[in-house]
Amino acid sequence: MTEPVQIRFGGYGPPSTTHSRALKMVGDAMEAEFGDAVDVKYVWNVMDLGYRSEDVLWLAESGVLTVVYQSTSYLTDRVPELGFVDLPFLFADNDEARAAMDGALGDHLKRCIEDRVNYRVLGFFENGFRHISNRLRPVRRPDDLAGMRIRVLPSRIQARTFELLGATPLSIDLTEAIEGITAGTIDAQENPLANTVTYGVHKFHRYHTLSNHFYISRGVLANRTALEAMPAAMQTALENAVAAATVRQRELAVAEEEIARQAILEEGCEIAELTPAEHALFADAVRPLRDEWKESSGAEMFALLQER
Repeated sequence: MTEPVQIRFGGYGPPSTTHSRALKMVGDAMEAEFGDAVDVKYVWNVMDLGYRSEDVLWLAESGVLTVVYQSTSYLTDRVPELGFVDLPFLFADNDEARAAMDGALGDHLKRCIEDRVNYRVLGFFENGFRHISNRLRPVRRPDDLAGMRIRVLPSRIQARTFELLGATPLSIDLTEAIEGITAGTIDAQENPLANTVTYGVHKFHRYHTLSNHFYISRGVLANRTALEAMPAAMQTALENAVAAATVRQRELAVAEEEIARQAILEEGCEIAELTPAEHALFADAVRPLRDEWKESSGAEMFALLQER
């Protein structure tokens, strides 16, 4: 009797998050189509097992896990092209960002990742637009961030963004960030509202600013060796299942943001919605980053934004 193909899904959030739910959709689709020919298992949150959130990358690259998600910022040290989508205020809204990641830009980034790492990129889940929260004071202008120690993702461009805004960026893993926020040694962080609530940050940060400064995707990464060892029909089914789950995950993410917003307010926190003029102050402060990108890496990726 042929042994079933093992597919081990992994992430770094509880089963209730949109990303975990999307992985479950993919697993369910594979079981529905292939039955006993697949053996599907889940590791919802590797941090519960003592790993760091960033460890999902090597767990997938080495084949311990088959399919994972992770914010693309975590790969910028190995795939510098991914720094492009870390540029602040690159996208105006979800529709524009999704079209780019599903279009020519996303295809280019997939090739860049696959050229350097033992992955096949199956798609991009939505982590969405990120906002600032902190424990010290309301933030409505870049000057309000002066001197704040803020956790950012491990991306040179993200660190440079907050340097330009006057804060002190700390590029550290999520596990360390949660510890620092809980202890009060980290003043601020930036995340979609849903992440802020999932990680319990709103219990320690009173002040939240809807800054929409970054839009971040979470790549759906499969171990290339394991994927290419699967029957061709199974590979195609997995890719199709991820595509279908991505559509639903993005829908769920929009609803989850509103639920998280209400949870933040119910905790007694303040949410600052920036006026167009206030928003422009932030965008103007970080505009040099686009020029720096064009000088160092060229303007070609900006052109990909216009291709669909």
